Amino acid sequence: MIKPFEKKVWLSSPTMHGEELEYVKKAYETNWMSTVGENINEVERQIAEKVGCKYAVALSAGTAALHLCTKLAGEKLYGMPKTSEGTLQGHKVFCTDMTFDATVNPIAYENGEAVFIDTEYDTWNMDPRALEKAFEIYPEVRLVVVAHLYGTPAKMDEIRKICKAHNTLIIEDAAESLGATLKGQQTGTFGDYNAISFNGNKIITGSSGGMFLTDNKADAEKVRKWSTQSRENAPWYQHEEIGYNYRMSNVIAGVVRGQIPHLEEHIAQKKAIYERYKAGFKGLPVTMNPYSPDSEPNFWLSCLIIHPEAMCKQVRGDSEVAYIKEPGKSCPTEILETLASYNAEGRPIWKPMHLQPIYRINAFVTKDGNGRANSNAYIAGEKLTDVGADIFQRGLCLPSDNKMMAEEQDAVIEIIRKCFE
Repeated sequence: MIKPFEKKVWLSSPTMHGEELEYVKKAYETNWMSTVGENINEVERQIAEKVGCKYAVALSAGTAALHLCTKLAGEKLYGMPKTSEGTLQGHKVFCTDMTFDATVNPIAYENGEAVFIDTEYDTWNMDPRALEKAFEIYPEVRLVVVAHLYGTPAKMDEIRKICKAHNTLIIEDAAESLGATLKGQQTGTFGDYNAISFNGNKIITGSSGGMFLTDNKADAEKVRKWSTQSRENAPWYQHEEIGYNYRMSNVIAGVVRGQIPHLEEHIAQKKAIYERYKAGFKGLPVTMNPYSPDSEPNFWLSCLIIHPEAMCKQVRGDSEVAYIKEPGKSCPTEILETLASYNAEGRPIWKPMHLQPIYRINAFVTKDGNGRANSNAYIAGEKLTDVGADIFQRGLCLPSDNKMMAEEQDAVIEIIRKCFE
């Protein structure tokens, strides 16, 4: 009989090693507690070297990096805005649909309008076929925001080819995928503007923090300036454009600096968790989150999706959910509630942005065309698909903490197997 875990099994908590404290202590002892210092300089140099880009700018959050990516793109495409307007004023932007809202919100910050591109089953990322269809519907769009879900690279070769054909810039949200590669190339280097995150649950963490990555020196300098309130090079505080308090603290940078040497170690641990789940679920009507054979994810979160015929009835509202237990079947809600009863943390898949109350009025495009207009339409008797909504309905994120012991994971596997009895 499985007993509840005495110590909680987390989804993905920080894994600390000791070096972090030494660098934080150094910031304290040298009194560099602000947004300048040796730790910041070093993490920028080390991440740029590890990822394979020329410049990295340390910022307060991955969201800050995405915002400044968006501001840069809008300025390049549409010029400097009036003070009361954003750089995307009135313009549409194509964006990954199944993601955290930090991917999307910077478009709203700059007064743009997100158009959501449906997901594909191969990688759970933006579907290149839906992107191509979106350009047929909205040929005027000149900016695409792509996220790599749960550390799995999107099909960037196909997406870049489509964007190049339509003369379109790319913002790459690699917040979840630091260390992941596609054909040997690190994520965070595929876009015209790129962002990563060091949030508390990421593959390496600073408790917070993020970075803007680029090969363009002028863009790096502009982001650095914007992130320090757009202070001009003058002997007093001179400001000629809007700025932000987005620079990373030297203290936070100390934590990140201590984490960087352990990136590959963390990835290996996460991959072992993924493979153990995959082996442990053999015979169950579930499949692990997939990835392309030419990519190597960082396996940040292990996820599963239940086969359609094995789903019990489940209904979700905006904040409530109900299901009916059926023999031999289960659903994400039952599995998550059962895990929680044993003191283990799971999570639903990211709810697609086009289903979020704040963005329900925005356009949504599937590989078949306009998703909202065709949500109940059929072609040759086959219902048009909304892949992101389907994955959200049938999928869940599993406990993926790299400090989880093998016997704890075996217990999690057994708990999930019992849900299908």
